[in-house]
Amino acid sequence: MVTKRMLLGDTEETLLLCGERDSNLKELERRFGVQIFARSSGLAVRGNVKKVDQAIAYLEEMRSRISMERRDRSPDDRSIRVVLPGHENDENTESIFKTATGKMIRPKTPTQKQYVESIMKSDMVMAVGPAGTGKTFLAVVCALKDLQAGRVGRIVLTRPVVEAGEKLGFLPGDLYEKINPYLRPLYDAFHTLLGIERFRIYREDETVEIVPLAYMRGRTLENAFVILDEAQNTTPEQMKMFLTRMGNRSKMVITGDVSQIDLDFKNRSGFVQVLKVLKDVPEVDVVHFADDDVVRHALVKQILKAYDSFEKTDSNG
Repeated sequence: MVTKRMLLGDTEETLLLCGERDSNLKELERRFGVQIFARSSGLAVRGNVKKVDQAIAYLEEMRSRISMERRDRSPDDRSIRVVLPGHENDENTESIFKTATGKMIRPKTPTQKQYVESIMKSDMVMAVGPAGTGKTFLAVVCALKDLQAGRVGRIVLTRPVVEAGEKLGFLPGDLYEKINPYLRPLYDAFHTLLGIERFRIYREDETVEIVPLAYMRGRTLENAFVILDEAQNTTPEQMKMFLTRMGNRSKMVITGDVSQIDLDFKNRSGFVQVLKVLKDVPEVDVVHFADDDVVRHALVKQILKAYDSFEKTDSNG
């Protein structure tokens, strides 16, 4: 058990941070299993060291929001409403998450909106489409939303490390140093949404776990939001193994681009096969993205269309 202190600013900041009748502090105590004591000069947070760090990270994020809202409000507007991260009720109902820097995340295309709605209502969703359509990023957003709302207890992300043949022994360093280059896109998404420090805390207490697919065998994933990224590079055996890891109170999102299969035998993609195997299972939602859903630089859409045109022409001789 440790006790850490957080200094506060003026009276208005203190009142907004604590909430009406200390409602925000009570919610943080319930969520993290810590004790929070209000003192004249600040707050004292007591409990398990990792949980204390998480609670303070939330408080710091709230204080940052308070500071921004106080700075941006008009001189005649004296009202500010601040709620706990993950409990926002933004006036724009399209918004689904607020990042560590205060940016609102919302679906940008009709397909993205359909995708988010499918994830919210179904326990298993498969997303098919080209790179840059937000398949993985929006899955991570929904996972964090469920985590912060208490609907799941942890997030597990995995992907096949095809480039290393799932044989990492020849690479220097420990396991995480070996797989880090292949899992980097997942780290980047969390850094954008949570900030580096808060993501570090989640990793250390295993609230968020990022592992290569080869290390999933033999596990049962309960009370978890599980994301399989780059699923087109799984073998049929790997895909079956992954899907059968699903435990009670869990949700799975599988994302892949069937035009970017890196396997030696492209017709052995487990993702291509599972889309056929489970096509008549009503509880499994499948969302198809197209080039028009690409939300990266506008030139990416043109590049994808040019490659599609070239490949069709080339295949016709």
